Amino acid sequence: MAITDWPVDERPREKLLARGSQALSDAELLAIFLRVGVKGKTAVDLSRELLQTFGSLRQLFDADAQKFCATHGMGEAKYVQLQAVLEMSRRYLAENMRRGDPLSDPDAVRYYLTAKLRDYRSEVFACLFLDNRHRVIQYEEMFHGTIDGASVHPREVVRRALHHNAAAVIFAHNHPSGVAEPSQADERITQKLKDALHLIDVRVLDHFVIGDSVVSFAERGML
Repeated sequence: MAITDWPVDERPREKLLARGSQALSDAELLAIFLRVGVKGKTAVDLSRELLQTFGSLRQLFDADAQKFCATHGMGEAKYVQLQAVLEMSRRYLAENMRRGDPLSDPDAVRYYLTAKLRDYRSEVFACLFLDNRHRVIQYEEMFHGTIDGASVHPREVVRRALHHNAAAVIFAHNHPSGVAEPSQADERITQKLKDALHLIDVRVLDHFVIGDSVVSFAERGML
């Protein structure tokens, strides 16, 4: 049965218009992107099959061109369209982090840092430097490590905070394993950084650990 033969409130496009994008499943959102299915399968059927093949939306989005295009119903044109959508999403999130803009939406910070860091194959430690009104000064990826760790040097973080004349900072780093649970080493270095920055009156507002999910030190009361 074609999607046009479905009840109106079950069709992905109409459902989005009536109830908002958050009401749609991953398969329904992907079906809107695909627009059409293949012989014998609706766009929703094809979307469900793709999610089952790749495992998740993220794994589908992370697939290289060769693997993506080799999948039934996909091709170079769809791959190009998908990469364009992903890059527009990154630029949309980056606009909320422009220099001089105050951080008014905690979720925007979380999404921005996730988009920046989650796809690295090795661990990366980043700092978001802010002024005394929590306006963005600069985002910097300061330390690059291996698949299971990165050496973080408090002295260098202090030096960059002084360089930017920052009043506050937000830390973030990724766990390539996908497990976002902070390690004891994460807790120790966060405390060392906090102590070092306290000496120059720079506040640590949060530390995000990014994997398949995101853990906030501030939300857990770990700062």
